[in-house]
Amino acid sequence: MQKAFDTVQHNILLHKLFNYGVRGTVQNWFHSYLNQRCHFTVIGKVNSPMSFVNCGIPQSSVLGPLWFLVYINDIKNACPDTNIKLFADDANLFVEGDSELELTDKVNKLLEKISLWCTANQLSLSPDKNML
Repeated sequence: MQKAFDTVQHNILLHKLFNYGVRGTVQNWFHSYLNQRCHFTVIGKVNSPMSFVNCGIPQSSVLGPLWFLVYINDIKNACPDTNIKLFADDANLFVEGDSELELTDKVNKLLEKISLWCTANQLSLSPDKNML
């Protein structure tokens, strides 16, 4: 995924957490933690202006990697007949076929499904990292 942690949409993440049973006070706490966040940069004695963070999850937090896994865990539903291994912002897809033509067809259909899932979840594939 391209800029995966930076492009996680808060509303989609909160919806997925809700679907996994995170509700009530904990859901409200996560909502509060994600929304109204701001950041700035300091170089020497100069500070940039504060700006609000509209999407993304903190990578240096304890919850960031867990939230990202929750965010992408349902990618398996997009291609239920495919063996997918997830690790952080990387995914490995394993496809089998009896011929190069069959493999090409399967991979193209799979990439189309993954692309649709990425669009629905507002994530982008990193074309430089895609390898067959």
